[in-house]
Amino acid sequence: MNAVATEEDAVRAAKIFSTLANNVAQVIKGKNNAIHMSCVCLFAGGHLLIEDVPGVGKTTLAKSLAISMGGTQNRIQFTPDLLPTDVSGTTIFDQKTSEFIFKPGPIFANIVLADEINRASPKTQSALLEAMEEHRVTFDGKTYTLPHPHMVIATQNPIELSGTYTLPEAQLDRFMMSLSIGYPSDVDEVSIMLSTDSTPEIYSVISPDDFQDVSEIARTIYVAESLAAYIVSLAGETRENSDVALGVSPRGSIALYHAAQVLALSMGRHYVTPDDIKTLVTKIWEHRIILTSQARLAGATSSDVLAAILARVNVPIVRTS
Repeated sequence: MNAVATEEDAVRAAKIFSTLANNVAQVIKGKNNAIHMSCVCLFAGGHLLIEDVPGVGKTTLAKSLAISMGGTQNRIQFTPDLLPTDVSGTTIFDQKTSEFIFKPGPIFANIVLADEINRASPKTQSALLEAMEEHRVTFDGKTYTLPHPHMVIATQNPIELSGTYTLPEAQLDRFMMSLSIGYPSDVDEVSIMLSTDSTPEIYSVISPDDFQDVSEIARTIYVAESLAAYIVSLAGETRENSDVALGVSPRGSIALYHAAQVLALSMGRHYVTPDDIKTLVTKIWEHRIILTSQARLAGATSSDVLAAILARVNVPIVRTS
């Protein structure tokens, strides 16, 4: 059995977490919750999908996270004519050796910003599947390992906008969390406009070792067996709900489990509470469940269904000491 994190471990990791979040907050005004949740996803080892209308800071948030974490980073601008090999890489002929050699694509980086991912064709989007799940790329029968850590931070515009494609369900399930930044408040928007010419330049504030340290501590944050059963019960409800055509997969349950550990850690706690799970359910599962056509026609949303499930399933009483 793995060792359980101590309170000292959690407090030390929480300081590193706050350092990262506070650095990003220098350039993203008034969106502390979105920043906090983005950091939860990253330290949990997941991939992040940022969904919103153009111009609210999706790309800025993704770039700020990548810079703040250090390591290598690449940006892929997804367009309708982007090919799978533009993402994963291809072979080129080396005249010196008279052999074909593999030239890695932009997916070979610690942090990959996939900008406007749903503007590319489904075939190109699917090129990310193996990389996101297995942290490797297979080309011409050979397997190439991606750097560690490896995270995809993808942005997408609402599907109703012109020139967008629906992400395949299998790819959506690879994203641990989805976020919507939303429009800033009037006060924050004024602040953004006034600071346009003096936006602070941010730098790396944590090292790869710091990132690894926090990630390892997160996996040892205590989760009571009753809370694990609570997650499974919630997932089971999505699979049996009459409004849901496709419920949450076991991958989704595992993602919620690990994200709850990081959320607890970010608050300096060495144990998970039911509130940690309830806070994350919509962010971890909303993009995963697919509603029936009848439910959509009736105006139901994934968040409505999840809220009803949370209200219906009994919350366990957990002893933390």
